[in-house]
Amino acid sequence: MKGEVKIKSKLKWVALFGLFLSAFSIFIHFLLARFTQMGIADYQSSVTFFSWRPIFQKTHFPTNSPSYRRLWGPVKRLESLYPDSNPRGYYADPDSQTNGFLFVRIQGGFHDIRNSICDVVVVSRLLNATLAMPEIQQTTSSKGISSQFKSFAYLYNEEHFVLSLVKDVKVVRTLPKHLKGARRKKEIPVFKVPHSASPYYYFRHVLPVLKRHSVVELVISDGGCLQAILPPNFDEYQRLRCRVAFHALHFRQEVQELSAKILQRLRALRRPFIAFDPGMTREALAYHGCAELFQDVHTELIQHKRSWMRRRGIVKGKLKVNSAEARINGSCPLMPEEIGILLRGYGYSTDAIIYVSGGEVFGGQRTLIPLHAMFENVVDRTSLSTPWELRSLYGQEDSLLDTPLGPPPFIEEVKKVKAWKNAGPRPRPLPPPPARPKSYNIEGWWGWVAESDNEPDSTVMELRTNAHKLLWEAIDYLVCVEADVFIPGFDRDGKGRPNFASLVIGHRLYQSAASKTFRPNRKEAVRLVDEIRDHTYQANQTWLKSVRRHLRKTLLDGIIEASNKSKPLSFLSHPVPECSCLRRDSFEVSKNSSSVSTSQVWRALGVTHRCPAWMNTGSVSQFKDKENEEDIDDDDSVSALFFRQSGGNHEGGGEVSTKEENQFEDQEELENGER
Repeated sequence: MKGEVKIKSKLKWVALFGLFLSAFSIFIHFLLARFTQMGIADYQSSVTFFSWRPIFQKTHFPTNSPSYRRLWGPVKRLESLYPDSNPRGYYADPDSQTNGFLFVRIQGGFHDIRNSICDVVVVSRLLNATLAMPEIQQTTSSKGISSQFKSFAYLYNEEHFVLSLVKDVKVVRTLPKHLKGARRKKEIPVFKVPHSASPYYYFRHVLPVLKRHSVVELVISDGGCLQAILPPNFDEYQRLRCRVAFHALHFRQEVQELSAKILQRLRALRRPFIAFDPGMTREALAYHGCAELFQDVHTELIQHKRSWMRRRGIVKGKLKVNSAEARINGSCPLMPEEIGILLRGYGYSTDAIIYVSGGEVFGGQRTLIPLHAMFENVVDRTSLSTPWELRSLYGQEDSLLDTPLGPPPFIEEVKKVKAWKNAGPRPRPLPPPPARPKSYNIEGWWGWVAESDNEPDSTVMELRTNAHKLLWEAIDYLVCVEADVFIPGFDRDGKGRPNFASLVIGHRLYQSAASKTFRPNRKEAVRLVDEIRDHTYQANQTWLKSVRRHLRKTLLDGIIEASNKSKPLSFLSHPVPECSCLRRDSFEVSKNSSSVSTSQVWRALGVTHRCPAWMNTGSVSQFKDKENEEDIDDDDSVSALFFRQSGGNHEGGGEVSTKEENQFEDQEELENGER
């Protein structure tokens, strides 16, 4: 009996201990659920396995080989180019007494917003106006987004923006109350500013009204309200643009933290990576007449958009364009497959990491299949982050449904039919058809193409997604700027102006000019791609040398070409020479160097300003060594180049010998020196 009592007492203690553990676990569960939005996201991200599984053919990745320097190393002739956007002469602080308030509404996508904000700050200083925080229409028009972030603060850090421009422009978060009321009553003057207006437009038209009413509202819809190239005596305003774009416009903390995590996950493998921006949006394809690049319903969608753009005067050309000719002429984007062929031809191995940016790739993931076939480590922001990390960017959003859930009203429809049959004598007018919302049922999501010449109205969820795209592109922007190599598929948007990729190129040119940024000549690239397609993708030495010569040439010539083509349309796409300087010791290096192409590049870019003394750090001799070193590729497969190799069997060519590579590099150095 005593033994049974002892056993029962032990069981009771075990049961009590189990209940205690259960209660404790429930308490911990509720505690974690309570702080899910705040602290648990970081914990989850540290233990989460992402969808990306890196695949590398070689565990050892040498970083001191000539091949590494050719593929990933800096551009030697641009290593002396440093960012310098500080004022270079007398620059007065903003007046405490201004001419009035400037309120701005900005429409458009990510690159339009960034260009417009920089222009608005310059206009505020031109007019001696107090700038109210710009309003981003793409966020204010989106219903149900988090109330935690409003308008400008949805994308950028307001506090940093205000503090960074203290010595340039007076910035306030909102208009005074009496002016807010006047704006609601539409009692303040409004200007729909033309694209690329000159400074004299604001002096003649806006400034007198601003002085008279003490407030002016500007509506910017074309991605910029000030001309890109200002008169020579406005150079300080160009440097102000650089200070705004590259120093004052910081994304809000949540965006920067997630971007830093993605970069950390890319760098954790201790391997460099390539950032690729396809630039394939429906608007850009329609504007440039590239519909026939797709052989399905996407062609109809592009043509529908082009027709819509022609009716509004955006497109001046014909409705039907020969897309094959446009592609050969370099007017169409390079497809991901073509970019992959160029990268493989340049020498990047199949296990190179490629980060695909862009909020939208028209045609969907199907267009990226060839790129995935050529490279094993193709990633994007979704494969390097978790769903809750992306959701944390949006904040607490309302749950929106386009149509309420519930059973269909069959009974009411029967009653309506009976009422219709029993109503009055005939004939009588037919009732208007019910308003049919945009639906994706029988015809598919493209069914509206055949119904109307106009674009369908965006649903509530689509408006919210447009706001989310700003955050996605902000993440991609930061990753692309920090990438070891960047290559764009297209550098124009749906209005023929510089796009997202152009802003990235301009930022990289300002921040780290020597970083590898390819700017392929699309006309030449298409010729090279078609040439190897005709040879069933069997690459020979001549073709490899042509690809390498072309891409290496674009590292320098692309910058000079951008100064003539991109800069007149967008200053931020090419902020040189106004926002750059040359190290003082670089002048001595160029004199002693056997190659004269370095000084020629500086003259072509117009860079003559010397950097301050505190920037003259680093070893000059190291720069000399790099200037004269030869690039050698020690592993070039020239047969079946774009598929996985087994062993060392290379039909139809063999490896490019070191001697031939040296001769090729020497010849190219001479060609560069003659230009």
